[in-house]
Amino acid sequence: MDKQEKKPVDEKQKWVNRILKSAKQYHKICPYFDKRTKMCFITLGTKCDREGKFDTCPVFKAFLEKKYDEYKAKSQPLPLDFSDVVASPL
Repeated sequence: MDKQEKKPVDEKQKWVNRILKSAKQYHKICPYFDKRTKMCFITLGTKCDREGKFDTCPVFKAFLEKKYDEYKAKSQPLPLDFSDVVASPL
């Protein structure tokens, strides 16, 4: 039973890590960071305390986890690349 309970979380973390790795290939700093105002577009108006570094950003990771939940709730296939996440209508 414990393996079945952990499996969705592991699958979710694998997907989030894969998308994070993919995002690093496309972007040097967070794609949701405004350099001019130093604001985060995900949190809508709060300053980014990481200066755009999204490797270990809890806000960016939570955003991806939320996207994962949205895809699973609608029974849609998971994107394999960060550009697919950005381009999707969800």
